[in-house]
Amino acid sequence: MPVRRLEEEEQFAADFNAGYFRRLLGYAWPHRRSLLVVLLLMLVGAVVGLATPYVMGLAVDTYIARGDLTGLAWLTLGYLALNVVGWGAFTVRTGLLSRVGQQILHSLRMDLFQHIHTLGFDFFDGRPVGKILTRLTNDVNVLNDLLTNGLLSLLIELFNLVAIVVLLVSLRLDLALVSFGIVPPLVMLAFRLRPRIRDAYRRVRTRLSILNAALHEGVSGVRVSQIFARQEENLRRFDELNRTNLEVNLAAARLNLLFGPLVELTGAAGTAAVMGYGAYLIGRGQMSIGMLVAFLGYLGRFWGPISTLSNFHNQLLSAMASAERVFEILDYPPQVSSAPGAPELPRIRGEVDFDHVTFGYEPGRPVLHGFTLHVAAGEIVALVGPTGAGKSSIISLISRFYDPWEGAIRLDGHDLREVDLASVRRQIAIVLQENFVFSGTVFDNIRYGRLEATREEVIAAAKLANAHVFIERLPQGYDTVLAERGANLSLGQRQLLAFARAILADPAILVLDEATAYIDTETERLIQSALDRLLQGRTSFIVAHRLATIRRAHRIVVIEGGRIVEMGTHEQLLALPGGRYRALYETQTQLGKAGERVLAS
Repeated sequence: MPVRRLEEEEQFAADFNAGYFRRLLGYAWPHRRSLLVVLLLMLVGAVVGLATPYVMGLAVDTYIARGDLTGLAWLTLGYLALNVVGWGAFTVRTGLLSRVGQQILHSLRMDLFQHIHTLGFDFFDGRPVGKILTRLTNDVNVLNDLLTNGLLSLLIELFNLVAIVVLLVSLRLDLALVSFGIVPPLVMLAFRLRPRIRDAYRRVRTRLSILNAALHEGVSGVRVSQIFARQEENLRRFDELNRTNLEVNLAAARLNLLFGPLVELTGAAGTAAVMGYGAYLIGRGQMSIGMLVAFLGYLGRFWGPISTLSNFHNQLLSAMASAERVFEILDYPPQVSSAPGAPELPRIRGEVDFDHVTFGYEPGRPVLHGFTLHVAAGEIVALVGPTGAGKSSIISLISRFYDPWEGAIRLDGHDLREVDLASVRRQIAIVLQENFVFSGTVFDNIRYGRLEATREEVIAAAKLANAHVFIERLPQGYDTVLAERGANLSLGQRQLLAFARAILADPAILVLDEATAYIDTETERLIQSALDRLLQGRTSFIVAHRLATIRRAHRIVVIEGGRIVEMGTHEQLLALPGGRYRALYETQTQLGKAGERVLAS
């Protein structure tokens, strides 16, 4: 199951934040005309609803009491026509609201997706993918519901509430005062429950993101779980997370169940009091039956806005929790970015300079110490050293995934921090230990290296990478649809695709970061053959633990503790008595011979 601490809570206040609220309104502002039409249509529906009690009272006092069936029939027809208008308004506004809601969802998700792709590795290192996906889906849906339903419903219910209060007072002031007597207890109840509701919704949003992270990681690692027979342990861990998620959701539901029935019960008590007092007034001839019917109709509608307003309060708190989680991503600064007005990096020859570079991932713990290295254009440089020596850090700095703490990195004399970031990365290709394969066809995965490439260019790149033969053997060749992460390909085949992608990009600088670490002998032979063509005339950095793969390098740089301790050709370094490279090479050679003896036996 997950290695990360999925149980770690994200702390969000889930209280009202005016700044977040204004930013949310900014997503609705482009659709203000459509939303205004929706509001007007909701107003029409509200007026139709408000007319119903009046029509009922009129029917009782004017037509039913007198036995005027003709007048009652005409009133009924008018009432039906009014409801047809209300139905039409409801249908149109529902369609408009659905369209606006989808457009707002689209804008929010696009902003999030675009910003996520500008963020550095520091953002992703501490966040499971499932938590990020929760913010892109569930949290965005919550915010959309607030903007398209919650706020408009709030405005209409406020209109209804004011109109009903005016109508109740105009019908009978003393009965209205009896009705309003129960409002203060409801307000007090809402304020008493507010902190508990706020905390409950924060826990619900947080636990959902943790559960999604566990689901994503559990599904992604199912093969490893089966290999080590850890299904029962995974199930136990997931059951703990799932049960906690169940408990926080039930707790939030209990608060809603507590508040809703209390509002209904209080409303019923108020209605009973009005009915009793109204019957008393009718008995004394101070009120007609039709007026009481109309009054009770409006009173029944009075509790609706009260309940809606209380629910909106809960919805607002839930949305604020989601807003904090969404804007926490949108406000996260990119670790590296292009300086304002930075010029594009022109096509480079491939000269690379590390000028007294100091760098690390945690403050006060540098990985590279004053690292200085000059690489000529077209030179092949191998980086060798133990794990943690700083090899991958050097590679990350070349591609400007990070900026150095001190010193500078230059390509053809251009400081990376002073040129456009995208123009730097377009001239560098990296092949890693495990290369990502996208869902889609083989052709699309290779063309990812250069989107404007033709089919002929893609096939040519695959041939140079020695990938063409295995691709042609696939069911649909280059049009074969690959599973997620290339699950229907072997590791070696995925590596060959990555090489083809890098060749198609035609980079000025090529980086191979343990690119043959997990490759079988036959695939490595194919890759080495492709490398002979790929490395020719191109600045290249090769990171490898298997020293046999780097003998073709013009220069081998041995790194320990973030510093260069040896440098030279393969032959020069082997000639150094007591040299670190020589020791590494001899150790690997002995291990290789021992392995051959085991296989032979």
